[in-house]
Amino acid sequence: MTLPRGKKPMSCKWVFTVKYKADGTVERYKAHLVARGFTQTYGIDYTETFAPVAKLNTIRVLLSLAANLDWSLHQFDIKNVFLHGELKEEVFMTLPPGFCKEKEETRVCKLKKSLYGLKQSPRVWFDRFAKVIKNQGYQQGQSDHTMFFKQSNNGRMTILIVYVDDIILTGDKTGEVERLKKVLATKFEVKDLG
Repeated sequence: MTLPRGKKPMSCKWVFTVKYKADGTVERYKAHLVARGFTQTYGIDYTETFAPVAKLNTIRVLLSLAANLDWSLHQFDIKNVFLHGELKEEVFMTLPPGFCKEKEETRVCKLKKSLYGLKQSPRVWFDRFAKVIKNQGYQQGQSDHTMFFKQSNNGRMTILIVYVDDIILTGDKTGEVERLKKVLATKFEVKDLG
């Protein structure tokens, strides 16, 4: 679209990475389009930031519970995590390098979804994740907002903790753990790390 009057677009860049296997051979080539969020202005381009990082003590207590009660632990990684968040603010970005002759181009991208590099990306991703989890009957912890739990009528419990794009899931209700794994796989692109 054409940039609205009074708005300033941020630039972006491509980040290319080579991922290697354990034996040193190339596994795949990876490309990320990254917004240069350091040019964003507080109060104009974003109003709030938050990174969903679990407290170390919460992780320790969860691991201790799982070990003492013989609960299985499941770890997940959400692929392209920040691309799942939907922006509420109006954010404009120049077209990615290689899409046009940059000197002649006057159009910009109006971002609907968050992008790596934006100040608000972790917050909007976590908002979306929390909404999905709460719709499944989970409650958010008061002392650590990255912890969610669900207790059934018979006293069974399922707990999960979020650390940016990694999730640890445990509990004594294996049916609920498997059900939640399927729900997460339908809502996000999940890599099950075992």
